[in-house]
Amino acid sequence: MFYAICGQDVPDSLERRKAARPAHLKRLEALRDEGRLLLAGPYPAVDAEDPGAAGFSGSLVVAEFASLADARSWADADPYVQAGIYSEVTVRPFRKVLP
Repeated sequence: MFYAICGQDVPDSLERRKAARPAHLKRLEALRDEGRLLLAGPYPAVDAEDPGAAGFSGSLVVAEFASLADARSWADADPYVQAGIYSEVTVRPFRKVLP
């Protein structure tokens, strides 16, 4: 089943986010390579493709896991969590309808 993992950034987290990004992307690339990643990306803090110094307000990952507990465990081990970038992470079942 797919699960939506939504992380909410703490204020002024851009520099920490940049530092943790390579490790964060490595885990996402592993999901992609296993055929389990539906989509992933950040929420720009402002209405712009490149938010510059405004940074990001959070991230969304939608990926396939065996259970909610597995999805939660994966989310808890994210480098952005470990670096204190996310103030909150929610994990919910997700049912893809379109496309």
